[in-house]
Amino acid sequence: MLVAFSVAPLGAGESVSQAVADAVRVVRDSGLPHRTDAMFTTIEGEWDEVMDVVRRATEAVGAHGHRVSLVLKADIRPGHTGELDGKVARVEALLDG
Repeated sequence: MLVAFSVAPLGAGESVSQAVADAVRVVRDSGLPHRTDAMFTTIEGEWDEVMDVVRRATEAVGAHGHRVSLVLKADIRPGHTGELDGKVARVEALLDG
């Protein structure tokens, strides 16, 4: 499964960079395939391992404020792996003609 999520503290001031860095560190330390962009981090793995990483990343952000905002989108497709790159590659192949 792929899970794209964004997590940020509420009421922590103008910048949330340190809180986001703490969440991304949890993702990187997990060893799961992942990609971070300006708005979301996407991770790939089995349900329990992915949700555990999201929970721990949310807890890391929670240390920066009294409230946390979490946005999550999942693509649950049993039996498929490598979709973090595969989905993009298929679209790029179509664009290349």
